[in-house]
Amino acid sequence: MSKPFGLRDKIGYLMGDIGNDFTFVLSSTFLLKFYTDVMGVPAAVVGTIIMIARFVDAFTDVTMGRICDRSVTTKQGKFKPWIRRMCVPVAISSFLIYQSSLADMSIGFKIGYLFVTYILWGSFFYTSINIPYGSMASAISADSGDRQSLSTYRSIGATFASVLVGAIIPLIAYEEVNGIMLLNGEVFTTIAGIFSICAIISYLICYSLVTERVHIPSNVEKKEDNNVITMLRNALTNKALISIIAASIVMLLSQMTLQSMANYVYPIYYGNTAAQSASMVVMLAGSLAIAAVAKPISTRFGKAEVGFVSSFIAAGVCVLLFFLRPQNVWVYVALQAVCWLALGVFSMISWALITDVIDYSEIKNGIREDGSVYALYSFARKLGQAGAAGLVGVMLTAIGYSETTAGNEIVREGLFNISTIVPAIGFVLLGLVLWLWYPLHKRQVEENSNILKEKNEFK
Repeated sequence: MSKPFGLRDKIGYLMGDIGNDFTFVLSSTFLLKFYTDVMGVPAAVVGTIIMIARFVDAFTDVTMGRICDRSVTTKQGKFKPWIRRMCVPVAISSFLIYQSSLADMSIGFKIGYLFVTYILWGSFFYTSINIPYGSMASAISADSGDRQSLSTYRSIGATFASVLVGAIIPLIAYEEVNGIMLLNGEVFTTIAGIFSICAIISYLICYSLVTERVHIPSNVEKKEDNNVITMLRNALTNKALISIIAASIVMLLSQMTLQSMANYVYPIYYGNTAAQSASMVVMLAGSLAIAAVAKPISTRFGKAEVGFVSSFIAAGVCVLLFFLRPQNVWVYVALQAVCWLALGVFSMISWALITDVIDYSEIKNGIREDGSVYALYSFARKLGQAGAAGLVGVMLTAIGYSETTAGNEIVREGLFNISTIVPAIGFVLLGLVLWLWYPLHKRQVEENSNILKEKNEFK
């Protein structure tokens, strides 16, 4: 008899995303900065490599999703064993990306090294642990309220890791070079190694605390026709899945642009890395406050409805920042905090949205494909990350940013423009997708939940 769902599962699931984000946030927030400041690789080249890796993910994510769906449930569960198997490879491969000792190698070598190590980490090892981890939520509990709790705790874990990564690095990894704050390569490499060790520990805690209670038979056990062509056909005709994929892309585009540009706006536009660290602490405090109200608000008004409102609030703040252009860094921090609070509301519910999509897909197609649906969702999130990296890289190159031009006034203003205009557009698009395209609003989710309850009662 399994232990009832409770705090143990929530903390365990939280720790899983902390493990994810010790490497994911490091990459999404500082990879571009590390390779431009330390390794001397042009921003556009780094962004292009990240985007190329996402095409590789189109195959590895779906393949891992199919592997999960075909996996047989063990005593530890169907998805959980992958956490233990892959935690060490994903951590080591992340650390290999940030080797400042190679900074004096030829530009061709450094580009090739980034290409190989980044794809090894992101397209293979991170995929092999993140897809099972995300799919595991539907196996921990079948209850919609429990899944919302897992989504909330997962978001808290992600926020905690983001704050830890985003606050520590600006405080200790920057040095002043010709009046400009730039990354210290040796310090950053050491930090990357420490974060990799922390990721392994976090994953193992997740493995120890989480319990899979819902038996989800493998497609082999059910003897279903679950080939990739059938899965892709189902996905392309699944309005809920396609729209949540679109929402995820624009959400990540906005979020990752905000995170990436913070590494340029604070040290270069404002010359204040302490404020950058402080902003991350404020973000954590806000996220904890949001966590307390996320479940009751989404239960009352609906997850998609809440996401729509919060997206337009975030967009409004970005537009205000663009026109206000505060010269006091703490005014900027305060307004950014409001933007992050609005984004945090959507983050708290986003992982519960995909479990709603999985339920909808089962009703629509008659096949339970947790791993495959989550794999497509994960791929969409990576597209958003890649799009942000590629777009930021191209824009940095377009405004003439480099280690030597960072102090130029035109470049400084360009950095501020990118940090406000791009997220504002993304947040508006996110709100429109959730309101006009995504079909699983409050009433439909409740109807789907009742249908599946009746179906399971008669099994």
